Amino acid sequence: MFKWFDSLLHPYKINETNMNNADIYTQLIARIEKLENENIELTNCLYEVENRLQSQIDSIHPVTYNLNNYSLDK
Repeated sequence: MFKWFDSLLHPYKINETNMNNADIYTQLIARIEKLENENIELTNCLYEVENRLQSQIDSIHPVTYNLNNYSLDK
């Protein structure tokens, strides 16, 4: 039923055949460290994108019209 989820987690699965708890623990720690590093990289990329977008927004100078001397009255 959830084969897509199983395939999504496949790179993060732990091979449990012929392993003791210490080996599983070691693999879990390695996976957690890898995910933490990926999270840091993703966060850094998001900050970079945010900064680029903000600089592009800041560089937009809309046209300002001086309409102080005009009114709707005749």
